[in-house]
Amino acid sequence: MKDIVEYMGSIDPILAAFYATLFTWGVTALGASLVFFFKKMNRAFFDGMLGFTGGVMVAASFWSLLAPGIEMSKGEGFVKVIPAVVGFSLGALFIFALDKVLPHLHVNFKETEKEGIKTPWHKSVLLTLAITLHNIPEGLAVGVLFGGVAAGFEGASIGGAVALAIGIGLQNFPEGFAVAMPLRRQGLSRWKSFNYGQLSAIVEPFAAVLGAWAVMTFQPILPYALCFAAGAMIFVVVEEVVPESQQDKFTDISTMGFIGGFILMMTLDVGLG
Repeated sequence: MKDIVEYMGSIDPILAAFYATLFTWGVTALGASLVFFFKKMNRAFFDGMLGFTGGVMVAASFWSLLAPGIEMSKGEGFVKVIPAVVGFSLGALFIFALDKVLPHLHVNFKETEKEGIKTPWHKSVLLTLAITLHNIPEGLAVGVLFGGVAAGFEGASIGGAVALAIGIGLQNFPEGFAVAMPLRRQGLSRWKSFNYGQLSAIVEPFAAVLGAWAVMTFQPILPYALCFAAGAMIFVVVEEVVPESQQDKFTDISTMGFIGGFILMMTLDVGLG
């Protein structure tokens, strides 16, 4: 692990962000590949993994994004927290707007409960777009953190950026499966189901590169950008991940999954950061 951290710190930060999110995309594809080996999805396991996803995202939002963003803000007292308030609010509003416009269907929800503008698009596309909404702030967060390291901001560390990528990669595993398996049950071929599953994370490398470039080009925006990513991730957790995990009788399992995900992400961030 130490060698990975050292290597990622020795290369161009935009390239490092790209490599890190190629990893998270690859883990999504790995999760989607389970469709080749299983005919159905264990609901208890899946709800536990959804909870795990939420725990990772909430922990990452604080330990990897909000706390460093506040730490590197100038001023004292209420002035110091202004970038966090502004960035967090804008991030949440950004995903809120996408949620209202982008057609999508949450996992575990009925087709009549699809959101966004009305469209005749097939359920496979809507499911993929729903998970894509999760992945936009995740890729952005990784890129912004790598960009902050390159800019030399106190509070941003290469270990923390690598920890964030690892945590996001781990919680991407069930997301790939979450798209692929329902599509397989609807009659799509294993190959098509896999492709839709892995496709949901293709946005992460693009978002990461954009985030790293923006922070390196406009360095004063880093505290705002970190908190923007945090606000976007928290919105996703509250509006999508938690409700998806509470649709069946395994709510206790999903809750414990949330706790486990939070603990793991917190441990990775503190241990590597």
